[in-house]
Amino acid sequence: MQSARRCAVPGLALGLLFGLLPLGAAAGDAPRLAATVGDVPPALLGASHRPGCPVPSERLRLITMNHWGFDGRVHRGEMVVHQDAVRPVLDIFEAAFDDRFPIRRMRATAHYDGDDHRAMADDNTSAYNCRGVTGDEEHLSRHAYGDAVDINPRENPYVDRSGAVHPPGARDRLDREPPAEGMLVAGDAVTRAIEEAGWQWGGHWSPPDYQHFSSDGT
Repeated sequence: MQSARRCAVPGLALGLLFGLLPLGAAAGDAPRLAATVGDVPPALLGASHRPGCPVPSERLRLITMNHWGFDGRVHRGEMVVHQDAVRPVLDIFEAAFDDRFPIRRMRATAHYDGDDHRAMADDNTSAYNCRGVTGDEEHLSRHAYGDAVDINPRENPYVDRSGAVHPPGARDRLDREPPAEGMLVAGDAVTRAIEEAGWQWGGHWSPPDYQHFSSDGT
C-alpha cells in the first residue's frame, strides 16, 4: 500500500511534512514515519562544516524524523544530508521504521563537534560531516558530501585498512551470527531498502564497514 508520506504532498519542498500520524497518535493507529525537511540552522552544522568543504551549507537539509529506539518506544531524531539525498534517505528510514529496526540515537554531528570517534562511541546514527575517512584521514569521507549514513556504530563496527576496529570495544560485534538487535545484515529490511534506493552498504566490503551506506558505494 502506498504510504501516507508519499501521497500526502507531491515533490519535495523546504519545510515539507511527511507522514500524517504525529507522535502520540490515537490508540490503535499504526505508527508511521513522520518527517520534516528544512534548511539547516547554523548551530546544527557547527564544527561539522567549514569554508572549503565540498558542499555549501545552502545545499544541505535537516531531516527531523521519528525512529524506534532500543527501548521499544518511538523517539525523534535529526539528520543532516545533501538535498539530493533526502528522498533516498527517507525511503530507507521508512523501511527501518516499518520494520521497527531500533536506532540508539540520531543527532547531527555538530553535537559532537564533528568528531567521528565521539559520535561512534555514543552509538550515534548520522550522515553529513565534513571530515576525512576514519583511519585514512588523507582522503575525504563520503560523509563530507552528505550522501552517506552511519547507523548504530557500536552494533555495526567499521574495520579500517590497518585492521583497527571502530569504535573501540566493538570487535565482538564483528561476529554477525546470530544477528544482535540493531545490527544490519544482508537481506534484512534496511539493507534491502538501501539496495532499492540504488545506494550501497559497506557490509559487503573487505574489510567491512557494517555501519555505513552511501549513494556511490564509497
